[in-house]
Amino acid sequence: MRLFDMRKTITVFLLVLLSGAVNPVFAETEKIEDIRKLLKVSGILDRLSYMQDSLLNNVSMMVTAPFPKIPDAFWDEFNQLIGKKEMDDLIDRVLPVYDKHMSHETVKKLITMFETPFWNEWKEKMPQSSREAGVIGSEWGREYTQSEAFNKKLQDLIKKYELEKLNPAPPEGTSKGSPP
Repeated sequence: MRLFDMRKTITVFLLVLLSGAVNPVFAETEKIEDIRKLLKVSGILDRLSYMQDSLLNNVSMMVTAPFPKIPDAFWDEFNQLIGKKEMDDLIDRVLPVYDKHMSHETVKKLITMFETPFWNEWKEKMPQSSREAGVIGSEWGREYTQSEAFNKKLQDLIKKYELEKLNPAPPEGTSKGSPP
């Protein structure tokens, strides 16, 4: 008899728990759908695709360093390493961030805003502008870090904090991190 009462208690508890959770789950699902729409209408999905291209480009540089001769067929398959499934995984990881930081009402208002002609023009031009600005930023970073002024400041910091004393050169025939 006691086992039956325990089952009844657990069943009632689960029903109460589930009935209270039904509406929030439905609302969250609707909010997630709206967040997906927001990512699309805002142009963020296009930016994620740009991240895909950028990642593959970076990896391709690592591949070509040790293997300068690579057949075209390799690149055909290489460019498919990150496909729709992997991008969907990235989107699924990004959705909770928007869910956490934005109310459903804010998401809806942003969708309305991003669907205006003004934002459509911005979405069209933003990727190219970002690429060009990124190239300029990369060139600036390379130029600045190779400049005499930057390297003098860096050397001064190394001396100030005595990094060479803290990190002595390894004995001949070994490298940092390997036993002498």
